[in-house]
Amino acid sequence: MTEQYVAAIDQGTTSSRCMVFDATGTPVSVAQREHRQHFPQPGWVEHDAEEIWANVQWVIREALDGAGIGPERLAAIGITNQRETTLVWDRHTGSPVANAIVWQDTRTGPLLRQLDETYGEERIRARTGLPLATYFAGPKLMWLLAEVDGLRERAVHGDVLFGTMESWLIWKLTGAHVTDVTNASRTLLMDLRTLAWDPELVDLMGIPPAMLPEIRASAEVYGTATGPLAGVPVASALGDQQAALFGQTCFAPGEAKCTYGTGSFLLLNTGTEPVVSGHGLLTTVGYRIGAEPATYALEGAIAVTGSLVQWLRDNLGLISTAPEIEELARSVEDNGGCYVVPAFSGLFAPHWRADARGVIVGLTGYITRGHLARAVLEASAWQTREVVDAMNADSAVPLTRLRVDGGMTTNELLMRFLADVLDVPVVRPAVTETTCLGAAYAAGLAVGFWPDLETLRGHWRQDARWEPAMDPDHRNRELRNWRKAVDRTLNWVED
Repeated sequence: MTEQYVAAIDQGTTSSRCMVFDATGTPVSVAQREHRQHFPQPGWVEHDAEEIWANVQWVIREALDGAGIGPERLAAIGITNQRETTLVWDRHTGSPVANAIVWQDTRTGPLLRQLDETYGEERIRARTGLPLATYFAGPKLMWLLAEVDGLRERAVHGDVLFGTMESWLIWKLTGAHVTDVTNASRTLLMDLRTLAWDPELVDLMGIPPAMLPEIRASAEVYGTATGPLAGVPVASALGDQQAALFGQTCFAPGEAKCTYGTGSFLLLNTGTEPVVSGHGLLTTVGYRIGAEPATYALEGAIAVTGSLVQWLRDNLGLISTAPEIEELARSVEDNGGCYVVPAFSGLFAPHWRADARGVIVGLTGYITRGHLARAVLEASAWQTREVVDAMNADSAVPLTRLRVDGGMTTNELLMRFLADVLDVPVVRPAVTETTCLGAAYAAGLAVGFWPDLETLRGHWRQDARWEPAMDPDHRNRELRNWRKAVDRTLNWVED
């Protein structure tokens, strides 16, 4: 019998990629292409969905060519995506009505204040598990309906469709207008317990129900693809961080992972009941396999980590490529008393302060490019520490190790510093691109390519492990300084 494979599309914030995996979960090929970031106003971030669709088709073809196979050798394909990024397109022509509004975008602040005044943030949080923050998709859709000429009338007549990026790709591949529970749980529109659109919240935000996709499980067949994947079942969709949780095989309550990409996201599996956070974390759906009960998670979302390195490269020109930051940071022994808090879009977990903006503090004439580079890397670790402290406060069992993945985990200096500031071991798997792997695992489960979760758990392999070695007094002193730096970011935006 000819060997079969499973593929995954990872439509991320800065690029799209396609990976092909064999039956052991080992990558066979990968193709990736970046797309442009559009910043039409301060605080606004947009993507061209047509450019993304063209890139996705390109990476599919390249990944299949790299594996030396055609689509007939794929048992299934899964999709994972940048969450909350919001798109509306014409049902008849398939054309987007405007650029997609990216999850980092902050334009919906005034709408959130209106929602709080008319309905109340705590009532919304009780149903959705989410605070009122510019992060989420529902208010972005509200903004589009209000600001794009004639869009509301088109929506009422059923002529336009809403979706996050996985919905867009599934529709382009199969014609099905669906989303999965993980992405729907990031809209401020889905009831966490019923896993359905909440009619009261949909009405509160003035959204015509006809434009909403059908909510489905994370692992099930949504349709059969056409185009470069002709005949392949499209069999999973997971928001990127939930896909990484799945790819890290965190299938038991108490298991956690953190993905280091454009932003960083720490997810803790809490089992089949949602856990309400009292310390600034999000309650979200982790995944749902077919008709089984949903698995929930607590999440700490950090907006800016990898993108801070990109900022150092593209905006300041201190490095030419992202990997150069490690060598530059190693040119000094410490941060020289300098701290960078990258609140470019406000502070996410555990603070949720839209009024915050980024700061560099502790500058003296002693500070060099090396100190700035080191402070940029350390910012990712300290932000993670804040989230872990919140998670430990919410959870009955404190975190004893952290599984990590994503592009930044190749930075040995950062991983060692992370173990030091968390005071727990940090473990990197053999396959670090676990977002793609998780989408592939879920798709393979849906079509029987893999029989069960235990089979997937058996594929997990450790690649590297870092043990904490920092003196506790030094750690506590640095944490106090970090907290002082965070305080300096607050109350910057007055309107």
